[in-house]
Amino acid sequence: MKHLIVYAHPHKESLNHAILETTVEALKKNGHEVAVRDLYALDFQPVLKPEDTEAMKAGRTPQDIKIEQEFIAEADAITFIYPIWWTGLPAILKGYVDRVFSYGFAYAAGEQGIVKMLTGKKGFIINTHGTPSEVYDEIGMTAGMKVTSDTGIFEFTGIEPAGHLFFGSIGYLSADMYEGMLKEVEEQVTALFPQD
Repeated sequence: MKHLIVYAHPHKESLNHAILETTVEALKKNGHEVAVRDLYALDFQPVLKPEDTEAMKAGRTPQDIKIEQEFIAEADAITFIYPIWWTGLPAILKGYVDRVFSYGFAYAAGEQGIVKMLTGKKGFIINTHGTPSEVYDEIGMTAGMKVTSDTGIFEFTGIEPAGHLFFGSIGYLSADMYEGMLKEVEEQVTALFPQD
């Protein structure tokens, strides 16, 4: 399988970066082809501007958007790895979705309603957040975040949600607990995407 990982964290020494490395390693070990789009390293411009939409309507998709759309088009599976900030996506990733998952590429309108243009692909998300998971579970935030990303982004465009990992209390745990999280990532990735 061809895997695309869209990664959004500014620090190389972060748990998110360790999660990225673990995910790539687990996929490659199972014989998968992996492409990583590190949005901060790419200095991805996240603001959807009027000239972007005008160009796309005229059939002239801006080059930076076109490149990302080609990665998505070629992928059998798409994984988002990012920290939860203010109960949502970091701005750079939200902007990636705004600009790259565009009308006419990821979805369109048809006689029967929305046309999902990314069908046949699987989606996986790995999130970290500082709030304890039990708190987010109890107040409905975990369920809310699943709906906005798994359903609102992936399912809306035809991508089948294959899994979603949430790791809470980041910044307040022992080294052993972080190691356990990385082990869980490895096990989940291996189970979802077995030997190719």
